[in-house]
Amino acid sequence: MHAWLNALLEQRSPAILVTVARAEGSVPREAGAKMLVTADRLADTIGGGHLEFVATAVAREMLAQPAQELLAQRRLQRLPLGPTLGQCCGGVAFLAFERVEADGHAHFAAIRDSLARNEDVLRQLPLDSAAPPSLAGGADATHDEHDEHDERDTRLWQDAHGARWLADACRPPAARLYLFGAGHVGAAIVHAMSALPCHITWIDEREDMFPASLPANVRVEATDTPEAVVAAAPDDASYLVMTHSHPLDQALSEAILRRERVGWFGLIGSATKRVQFERRLRQRGIPDSRLADMVCPIGIQHIAGKEPAVIAIAVAAQLLQVWQAMQASRQTGGQTNGATATHRKKQQA
Repeated sequence: MHAWLNALLEQRSPAILVTVARAEGSVPREAGAKMLVTADRLADTIGGGHLEFVATAVAREMLAQPAQELLAQRRLQRLPLGPTLGQCCGGVAFLAFERVEADGHAHFAAIRDSLARNEDVLRQLPLDSAAPPSLAGGADATHDEHDEHDERDTRLWQDAHGARWLADACRPPAARLYLFGAGHVGAAIVHAMSALPCHITWIDEREDMFPASLPANVRVEATDTPEAVVAAAPDDASYLVMTHSHPLDQALSEAILRRERVGWFGLIGSATKRVQFERRLRQRGIPDSRLADMVCPIGIQHIAGKEPAVIAIAVAAQLLQVWQAMQASRQTGGQTNGATATHRKKQQA
């Protein structure tokens, strides 16, 4: 998640940030995708292949030029993938190139902090001058004749004077996972999902179980009242329960199933554990309609194995399916719980 941003803030020498400013037709990555290019390495990707090869060459040409020259600071390049690059994709990628020096890191640190607070950021980058980018919106923006995107999306626009700008939308991932349990399987899931577009809150009362180094998309919460974390979680979050204690698993399951607006709930365990938990939770007043939303066993079908890494891959794939169904439901104006239930029924079929 936002690997380019982490790499940029760690970089001390000049770098070029390459952004897909517009994507027309079939292109490898969507508008807003980024890649950071330094003299000797790349971070993140705009899709690979010849497009990325050409973008890297342009970026390193910029790094080799005197920094005060405009062409060493900003560029906008239109690249037809078929005629120019010989790729099978028939679309056109517009790439914005932006030089970043160490003294410009405060701008990107502010973006990182906003994303950590789950806030959207819309940055404005002038393409016809070396003026610094801004996090203030362009009130006088006018869409050009090809621009049909939402004003919150990444897009190109021109101001009243004809100057070109990149409006660059940086958003935190919509998918939020609350993972209860810092054992071997929990650690494997965090590792498997470290580069996926999601934010993970990892909860356990045993603070010493958490590793010293965490992926950028993971936040630890060491607490002996994990049910309070469930109560404070945002609507439509996903929950994955795999603690060291069956009584705690049951208490968390009850807390999750009593909540409204649960995006997805998975409980590690066998079919036998599910039957036992269903009986106990019914006795505590949880209706069958809510019990049907509890996914146990977890993981996509036809992936067998009890090794932590195998379970982690099966669960990560399952969550990606769920989140994509939820996103499609939002885009069509549907209800999240309906999309999740439909997906669950297909998996159990």
